[in-house]
Amino acid sequence: MSTVFDPIVSEFQTAEQEASYDLWFRAKVEKSLLLADDPRSPRYTTDEVMRRMDKIIKAAEVKNAARHLAG
Repeated sequence: MSTVFDPIVSEFQTAEQEASYDLWFRAKVEKSLLLADDPRSPRYTTDEVMRRMDKIIKAAEVKNAARHLAG
């Protein structure tokens, strides 16, 4: 039988959900750390990241504006 968590205390409903998420998250972090240490991974300057993010934000704003005009 699984323990049911109080939603005020935990974002998970059961201990099994929490354990499953913890395993997934740790695997994701481990993979990211391995990629970060790999010299073949692409490197970007802060300016390049900001330029890319600005482009993404502007595209989202245009899409959102078009949606509001349509309706």
